[in-house]
Amino acid sequence: MYTQSREINLLTPSRNLPLYGKRILVTAPRNYAYRLSEQIIKKGGLPVLMPTIETCYLSNYTKLDAALAHIDEFDWILFTSRNGITAFFHRINDLNIPISVVQKCHLCALGKDAEHLLSFCSQVDLIPTESSPAGIVAELGKLPQIHDQKVLIPAPEVIDLPEPDVVPNLITDLQKLGIEVTRVPTYITQGLDKSIYDIELNMMRQGMIDVIAFSSTAEVESFLTMVNSQSDYEHCVIACFGPYTTANAQKLGMNVSIVSRDYSSFQGFAEAIAEFFTLTSD
Repeated sequence: MYTQSREINLLTPSRNLPLYGKRILVTAPRNYAYRLSEQIIKKGGLPVLMPTIETCYLSNYTKLDAALAHIDEFDWILFTSRNGITAFFHRINDLNIPISVVQKCHLCALGKDAEHLLSFCSQVDLIPTESSPAGIVAELGKLPQIHDQKVLIPAPEVIDLPEPDVVPNLITDLQKLGIEVTRVPTYITQGLDKSIYDIELNMMRQGMIDVIAFSSTAEVESFLTMVNSQSDYEHCVIACFGPYTTANAQKLGMNVSIVSRDYSSFQGFAEAIAEFFTLTSD
């Protein structure tokens, strides 16, 4: 006897999906927003795109080029974001530096970013169990002779926003292990002008947005420059991608209702949002 599959797919009626009719404001930069939006759509949600920050190439490559000229002096390269991987390898390509030079270093990436790193250089030496900077520190701390190592961290240059504590904390924690750390600006993170978002902000103020989904602290920082007060978003459920963004959002005065336990992929973020509404409807 034929039994219909109950697995959610793109032929499942919208009304049967956990985020049916829910408008979810996506504040991630556009190169992340489309990936999160895809996961929201699969669960029946209606993503409303309002990137509060953008990530882009550097305007000055002096510091990055200097680090790349001596790349063989580093034992580890620690990538904390997909943007860092993309910008790093694009610059290597521009300078005609052979990938084999980079492959002499140990390479680390977080979660699904490891697949992105593999696409550039076919090598990943460490994927921390916990997809976070703290996970990197925990794994490196287990290695013998780690205190003799030199580490390069390709990091964002933050413009017109307070810098989130993620990278500075990572550097401090690595230095406590005795590691020699070099941070190098690899791409730019900057806020966007709120004037382009009159429609989206009005939807939010009118109670037409169900969830605001933040995937980084920088998005929260920039978002708060775009609103007049907490009353602008008081009708919205706040969702954060993992405990670190959550902790920083709470420090900035936000009441966070949804935290993704799986923060290695946007699929886990969308599932956390869906689970919230499934539980509240039950």
